[in-house]
Amino acid sequence: MRGLLNTRRRHGPGRWPCVLVAWGLWSAAGAAESIQADRARQTDRSSDICAAEDRITFRGFTVRLENDLFVGTDQSYTNGVALLGISRDIAETVRPECLPSTVRWHASLIKWLDPGFWANADHPPGVQNVVVKFGQSMYTPADPQRVDLIDNDRPYAGLLYVGMSWNRRSVDEPTSTDTLDTREITLGVIGPWSLARQAQNLVHDAIGANRFLGWDHQIRTEPALQMAMDRKFKQHRSLAVITPGLTADAIRSFGLRVGNIETSAALSVEGRVGWNIPNDFGTYPIRPGAENRPPSSSAPTARLADAGPPDRGLKAGIHLFSTLEVKAVAHDFSLDGNLFRSSHRVSRRPWVAQASLGLSTQLPIAGRGVKLAWMRVWRTREFEQQTSRHSYGSVAASIEF
Repeated sequence: MRGLLNTRRRHGPGRWPCVLVAWGLWSAAGAAESIQADRARQTDRSSDICAAEDRITFRGFTVRLENDLFVGTDQSYTNGVALLGISRDIAETVRPECLPSTVRWHASLIKWLDPGFWANADHPPGVQNVVVKFGQSMYTPADPQRVDLIDNDRPYAGLLYVGMSWNRRSVDEPTSTDTLDTREITLGVIGPWSLARQAQNLVHDAIGANRFLGWDHQIRTEPALQMAMDRKFKQHRSLAVITPGLTADAIRSFGLRVGNIETSAALSVEGRVGWNIPNDFGTYPIRPGAENRPPSSSAPTARLADAGPPDRGLKAGIHLFSTLEVKAVAHDFSLDGNLFRSSHRVSRRPWVAQASLGLSTQLPIAGRGVKLAWMRVWRTREFEQQTSRHSYGSVAASIEF
């Protein structure tokens, strides 16, 4: 096996990353331009044009950076960056003919994979929104100077991806439970075409750090696909943007991910305590369904025209949060290597636990909502050869239009 790995030809990044980047930008642009592109769309056998609340427009963005340099190491999951665009609310039933072609295709695919997500025709599905994301993740072994294949440490690996998710928020009145359901599809590429090597070299050169010398042994190029289903729920208190005063709450969630990026099932809980806590579903590291700005109203009959600007009622606030997650993992490309080709791999552990502790603050600035969050994440050993747990830091900045 080592001989096979060491005799691989070196391939350049080629054109695929450029195509992937262009696809991601096109997806975001498609959602942003829907006000004009879909203005003339009409329903079948009807002359009604699409109303403003039926279209997809952006309400804000989030930038998130995760890196273990924040905690003084440079190994394992060493860097992750993501840019997310969040749409305004789509109330009640979605009208496919009013959606941009990219979003419509995505919605049709989710409906085919999970018919139950929109199957409750007799009951309004609540308020929905769309999240578009673009990001990169990279993984390295502990020793940056070795040029040979390190059998007993994790592979060099990178992932470049674009994704889109539907969030649906609803309230179960009998149990007073506020629920957020997410369906997400991620497309990307792993291996040299992910540009992880080039990105790390660029940053290390800029900060004067040594380059990692073993990237020739990274896992091989392969298309990446993942479908994720996630549900978060908490006690329903009000429709306000924040919970006023000094309060505390708990958010529970479970999720399922299927694909050659990761196949796993997870359970988690987040506790929050602070002043003017946002009426959202918490703060998480980069993962499917993790965007912390779901639809802003949990009233099933709320319309976009009635909701007003997304920062209406927003007040400055600050809170501490802590999360705990337990995950059963059946496949992880950064540990198991390529799914369809031979590559370096290690002995993955089937159970992984993760905890985080962080601080989040929000405030209105010039009529816009701004949110900043910091957290430190601790993760148990992910493979048998790993000698200790891993830790990294995460920072995120969000703005509402």
